[in-house]
Amino acid sequence: MHNLAIALHLKGYSVSGTDDEIRDPAKSRLEKYGLMPEEIGWNTEKITKDLDAAILGMHARKDNPELQKAQELGLKIYSFPEFLYEQSKEKTRIVIGGSHGKTTTTAMILHVFKHCNIACDYMVGAQLAGFDVMVKLTDGAKFMVLEGDEYLTSPIDRRPKFHVYKPDIALINGIAWDHINVFPTFEIYVEQFKIFADEITPNGCLIYYSEDEKVNKIAKNARPDITKNPYKFPEHTIENGITTVIFDGKAYPLQVFGKHNLQNISGAWEVCKCVGVSDEQFLTAIQSFSGASKRLELVAESGDTAVYKDFAHAPSKLRATVSAVKEQFPNRTLIACMELHTFSSLAQEFLTEYEGSFAMADEAIVYFNPHTIAHKKLPELTIENVKKAFGREDILVFNDSQKLQQHLFEKKWKNANLLLMSSGNFDGLNEAEFD
Repeated sequence: MHNLAIALHLKGYSVSGTDDEIRDPAKSRLEKYGLMPEEIGWNTEKITKDLDAAILGMHARKDNPELQKAQELGLKIYSFPEFLYEQSKEKTRIVIGGSHGKTTTTAMILHVFKHCNIACDYMVGAQLAGFDVMVKLTDGAKFMVLEGDEYLTSPIDRRPKFHVYKPDIALINGIAWDHINVFPTFEIYVEQFKIFADEITPNGCLIYYSEDEKVNKIAKNARPDITKNPYKFPEHTIENGITTVIFDGKAYPLQVFGKHNLQNISGAWEVCKCVGVSDEQFLTAIQSFSGASKRLELVAESGDTAVYKDFAHAPSKLRATVSAVKEQFPNRTLIACMELHTFSSLAQEFLTEYEGSFAMADEAIVYFNPHTIAHKKLPELTIENVKKAFGREDILVFNDSQKLQQHLFEKKWKNANLLLMSSGNFDGLNEAEFD
């Protein structure tokens, strides 16, 4: 939301907003552009008939006093994705969907577009190197690249966000059950991706990962007017900690690694082909892509030890990320540490989905904060619950961040990697101190 505020400010709009809590990086960015609210909290006096529109964030509540005031006045109220769609109606919309890899695939496309001087508007879910903000809106760009999140649009609109965007070019990179608080069964969750494919504009294009059974079925049953472009892993090698794509007899060494990133590259490659980028242009550009923030991000390194941070929280994401680091550095000990932080990961009925997710880690650690569980109004979890669900006898489970930190600092880190996976921050753990 704060990135959208900045994007609209840069476009010449008069923008204001409020929140009950504003932290960095949002706080410093809003201050930089003179958009920081004068006071924290809600102020219904700011909601007047003079406003052209109100834009509603996902985390507002139905009883938010400013929302209620806007409704009473009959103001035009947009959700975040609805407003992005309104701003892109005259553009070619490229929407990246899937249970995992959305942010990275979107970031790869933006990186290649920038390298090839292709102007585009965008919305991406992480801070990217070389990009000031995560939302860009202009009048002149032909393309709009959108990360297509399947979570809900707003508290008053229960549609998944990616149902709103109506893509001209859509990508689905894989389906693995997530967000059980909204989609209580896997079948309901899969149905959202079918609807996403149904929303592709007439004569549009569906790009899809053909090795995923559920995605394949959706593509097979998609409308006949839609062009369908499947993709698989590219040919590649892994040597001395470097992953290299091989194409047409040439080698293209990468800065990123892991099968999931190779899958992301293939998807981004197909998208870029659709807008006229040649194979050579794409592969040359992708070599300098270093990743998105918190997506297998290298945060500290010293000799034969590295610390990586990743946003992974769903079971499929854990498996992919743990496997990627171990396959890239097979001779290093891998200590993989995951925080149960999201609603789904903290729900007892979902925990068993994590069985086997740490299979390739030499040491597996799980952390959860009982206060987070209470805040989400979920049933209490015990250390024994978690150990049993992950199905690994030697797994270590902590519910005290200080004890977790002490355990990690006491370890010998010679020829070892640490992988920290969470959508949170392990309650203040400073990963840079492991350098």
